[in-house]
Amino acid sequence: MFDRITFDSKIMGGRACIRGMRIPVSIVVSQIAHGATFEEILEGYPDLEREDIQQSLEYAAWLTQEQVHNF
Repeated sequence: MFDRITFDSKIMGGRACIRGMRIPVSIVVSQIAHGATFEEILEGYPDLEREDIQQSLEYAAWLTQEQVHNF
C-alpha cells in the first residue's frame, strides 16, 4: 500500500521515512502544511521524487482516518 514509506529501527529511531533514507515523512508533510510546494521540497531534498511527497501525504491522510467509538 505504501511502498515508499519504510520503518527501520536503525534509521531515525524507527520513524516513518521515505525509501530507507533519513528523511522522515513528518518533515515532508510539515513542509506541505506550512505552504511549501512540491518543487520547493524537491529542491531542498534532491534525493526525493514527486511520488515520495505524494505518498507521504497519502500516508498522513491514512493515519488520520477517524474511528468513532460509542462508549
